[in-house]
Amino acid sequence: MEYCPYAQRPRLVLNAKNIPHDIVNINLLDKPDWYFKIHPEGIVPALDTGSEIVIESLVISDFLEEKYPKPALYPANPEAKKRDQELIEKIDPLLSVFFLCLWKKDLKTPEEWVEEFVPHLEVFESELGSRGTPFFGGSKPGMVDYMLWPWGERKDLIVVAFGKKLPCEKNKFTLLEKWYQAMLQDPPCKATHNDIEQHWKVVQQKIKSLESKL
Repeated sequence: MEYCPYAQRPRLVLNAKNIPHDIVNINLLDKPDWYFKIHPEGIVPALDTGSEIVIESLVISDFLEEKYPKPALYPANPEAKKRDQELIEKIDPLLSVFFLCLWKKDLKTPEEWVEEFVPHLEVFESELGSRGTPFFGGSKPGMVDYMLWPWGERKDLIVVAFGKKLPCEKNKFTLLEKWYQAMLQDPPCKATHNDIEQHWKVVQQKIKSLESKL
């Protein structure tokens, strides 16, 4: 689905590795019957290689890394690769806060949401600091960067939802902000980019869908 952040992950990897591919988008609010033969739960993304079906965004991305090793998106050093994989696992807790904030922002005050976000963001800010590079992958984006980026692209959805920025301490995440600006210039990120207005329309449709099920 064009606007799904999880579907964007493997598209970023496909573009980073210059792998020829075709994209078939579906409407997640009105899923076609044929798609359930590809993914029984109807979830995106799914990769059809012609000989096998691979599902789940990270699994697909790791599959592409193995099948198309150049350019490498993980470090060659096994310990460094494990460190990247462990960092990717820390993205999900951040996403849980992100989505809850979007779907049910009135559960907390803006100040309380900041308290929820800060510990998760500090993990990535600290990691960039310890690596001393513009990207988690070094001088160029790697797997960590591409697995995190879809939500970097969508970060201003929180601003749109509240009508203002959350009251976070100024200059608290300067390295992540520099990372964000650098990622905006990355060709795979440009190739898969959608503006925040379009993302917000998708969020509104999702909220309406959730409300209709209550």
